Amino acid sequence: MLPAILVLLLLTVIIISTLAGDDKNENKNGVISMNNSGLPENPNKSIDYSSSELSNIWLAGGCFWGVEAYMARVPGVADVTSGYANGNTENPTYEDVCYNNTGHAEAVQVSYDPARIDLASLLTEFFKIIDPLSLNKQGNDRGSQYRTGIYYQEEQDLDVIRQVVAMEQKKYSREIVTEVEPLKHYYLAEEYHQDYLEKNPGGYCHVSFDTLPTDQPDELPSFEQSRYIKRDQSVLRSTLTKEQYDITQNSGTEYPGSGIYDQHFEKGIYVDIVTGEPLFSSNDKFDAGCGWPSFSKPLADEVVEENVDKKFGMVRTEVRSRAGDSHLGHVFTDGPTELGGLRYCINSAALRFVPIEEMESEGYGDLIHLIK
Repeated sequence: MLPAILVLLLLTVIIISTLAGDDKNENKNGVISMNNSGLPENPNKSIDYSSSELSNIWLAGGCFWGVEAYMARVPGVADVTSGYANGNTENPTYEDVCYNNTGHAEAVQVSYDPARIDLASLLTEFFKIIDPLSLNKQGNDRGSQYRTGIYYQEEQDLDVIRQVVAMEQKKYSREIVTEVEPLKHYYLAEEYHQDYLEKNPGGYCHVSFDTLPTDQPDELPSFEQSRYIKRDQSVLRSTLTKEQYDITQNSGTEYPGSGIYDQHFEKGIYVDIVTGEPLFSSNDKFDAGCGWPSFSKPLADEVVEENVDKKFGMVRTEVRSRAGDSHLGHVFTDGPTELGGLRYCINSAALRFVPIEEMESEGYGDLIHLIK
């Protein structure tokens, strides 16, 4: 028979141990980790993305519970799901991925609004929550399903991904092991994995939310260069006409009077055919009688670049777009004096016209006030 005092002490230890157990949760590999004290507010919940043209990227960063919860809170992200990517089997279960060597990675599909956040910024946020030097291990989780990876479907995304990875690599002396591959397939994980930390705020999570940006997901200004990504040459060859490609990429010139915008005077803006960057306004367009669309000035000085052009025995000033480095045409000093004296002589094939009625839906709403 134990003395009463020992019984009391034993009961106290049991109670304390039980209460402490409420503050812990066993992760999927049996490692004990302290629970989260709570999740940050999700700024995207107050945004209506129903009319946005969303893009997608797939990210593997260890246990998908925390990656999903973090990326869902990055301003500009409309939706995130958890699933299994780039394995060797079809429709895997969680048990298959954990124990049957299927080759799948726990991954999330991130659907984002490019008008609010560009892919480079999104990937920069992703690198804040992973250890890119760790092979098949993140946090307490070990196994090939916990490798880090970036998986893409759009070929033009690859250039952006490579640029971001190269910038991250400068931070380390060892090589980054985050794989970059086309998305082979992506299978949604079981329902109980979706929004896991929303349903279980005390669940295991190896991700810190301290680096989350606090800004609201306001639309990126139309003159923000990072909005406009030049696609790979192979993609441009398949999406541009032969004339558009030759003019923008090889500094060609269309025949005078042949361009669709020479005698075009609707209200709206003219954007780079390659990237969509806004370049010129209908306000500044005039008929110079030269056979090419003519403008007195660009929408903003920073969206065009000017170079000395000495081809064909002449000295001219070439005009190129900033983000896409597309050849647009030339600028001359024989424009109307009342408009400033300049004539931006631009190839129609280097441009795409966006009517004022469509500027809002195409993401140029902040420029409507510039159109009279």
